Amino acid sequence: MLYLSSPAIGIRFLRRFWPLLILLLALGACRDRTPVMTTRFNAFGTQVDLSLVGISQERARQAAALIEQDFGYLERDWHPWSPGPMGRVNQLIRSGESFVAPPSIMPLVRLGKRFEAQSDGLFNPAIGHLMELWGFHRDQLLSHQPPTTEEITRLVASSPSMSQVDIGGLELRGHNPALRLDFSAIAKACAIDLSIDHLLDTGVKNALLQAGGALRAIGDRSGQPWRIPIRRASGSGVLAILPIRRNESVVTTADYERNFIFEGALYHATLDPRTGWPASGTRAVTVVHTDTATAAAAATALFVAGPGEWPGVAEKMGVRYVLLLDTRGRVHMNPAMARRIELVDSDEVITLSEPLNGVATLAGPES
Repeated sequence: MLYLSSPAIGIRFLRRFWPLLILLLALGACRDRTPVMTTRFNAFGTQVDLSLVGISQERARQAAALIEQDFGYLERDWHPWSPGPMGRVNQLIRSGESFVAPPSIMPLVRLGKRFEAQSDGLFNPAIGHLMELWGFHRDQLLSHQPPTTEEITRLVASSPSMSQVDIGGLELRGHNPALRLDFSAIAKACAIDLSIDHLLDTGVKNALLQAGGALRAIGDRSGQPWRIPIRRASGSGVLAILPIRRNESVVTTADYERNFIFEGALYHATLDPRTGWPASGTRAVTVVHTDTATAAAAATALFVAGPGEWPGVAEKMGVRYVLLLDTRGRVHMNPAMARRIELVDSDEVITLSEPLNGVATLAGPES
């Protein structure tokens, strides 16, 4: 493995070997003494996988039913484009009058305000009108003409921000008619955190819950760490394996997740709130943190910050482990992440950042 302190040109790709790696991991799993029971369902427009270890089939079935129920309730309440609780909030928040918000929405609003402030506005869930303008509110993304520069500029100039949302007890009040809240970037992650808490309350000690690019693991996998594959920038093939255990979350935000292609150009759903356009310079960001919501918000903010600015934003958000893949094919990470990740290609060229010293006040000194 070659580490550089400045950008390096070129990366050797051994993509032809990644199916073999997956096969070896699967064979290793077969040797576990305790079986892993996996349940799969759909929620938040993606596939959700729950893996449980060390409990009976009946307990696993009951736990899976609880988690699927949790996800169903949360998806109904948090969907920004349906006439449910979030839809009601978005109708009332533009009025400038105080109103009693549904209790299920308040945690998202509080998190949104905190994450926006920590990220200097790079994570901004108040730009729902921009998301709708681009068509990213649709469940199915088809090729279509992007919005005009004039339309984008008009919405950016209206400057919607979570700082314009006041919380007073159970009431919310908006101060900008351009506000439209869209917590899609962290909704799955928040659902994972709440569901893991539910599992812990029922006595489950070893589990992995994944929804799209977000996951959280508790305990271990029959005495071994959970081994999480990190995809290459294209979305196909494995770049690295990340062992995690005890209680950690891993979230990846990537341009291959939600996008459309028009006249040969790819437009992805991670918008830069400062410009209104899809963020440039980044292909994917993976963040490891103790809770999934923080990891998801940070992954979005660091994607927008890009290869040159991500370390400063990571420090402000209290993040200890980051891997960023840029549009030039380069791999960036901080030293703590480099020490724990297992690259498929040992000759991969890595650009290391300085240690994330600024996280000491939030997450302890980097190890």
